[in-house]
Amino acid sequence: MKKLTLLAVLLLAVSVGFGCGGTKPKTDAAPSRSSEAAGGEQEGADVGGGTGDRGDVVSGDARGLKTIYFDFDKYNLRDDARRMLDANAEILRSNSDMNILIEGHCDERGTDEYNLALGERRAQAAREYLVRLGIDASRINVLSYGEERPVAPGHDEESWALNRRGEFVPR
Repeated sequence: MKKLTLLAVLLLAVSVGFGCGGTKPKTDAAPSRSSEAAGGEQEGADVGGGTGDRGDVVSGDARGLKTIYFDFDKYNLRDDARRMLDANAEILRSNSDMNILIEGHCDERGTDEYNLALGERRAQAAREYLVRLGIDASRINVLSYGEERPVAPGHDEESWALNRRGEFVPR
């Protein structure tokens, strides 16, 4: 029984390790000028050039709460994401009765299971940052959609960059 459990844990670790960091799908088109102007995605590059250019995208009808973006296969908060979270914390302080759901999203690369876990880590990272800023943890729930709800349907760097996000939904 111990051997079977050990084998299952080993297989899970190997599958997670190889789940998303593999090769990128090839695209037929070269990056468009608009993706270059927006800080076109390259591994390790900031979406929007790190200036928060895309921070003005509002999470649906979220009463001013701003969407944050992540680098490929990462859940750490970039400087532009921290600035957006600082602004979101101010909105939450001004609306003490507002609870939120943070939705973690990924691009289409990687397995469904891996992306669900990565989306969860992204949402948790945003939640932890807001809690460190003084927002009561009981006001914040998290949910991962993985790759299931893309905002950009393309299969290119620009679309993938837009889909790696955390959205804030008032409750």
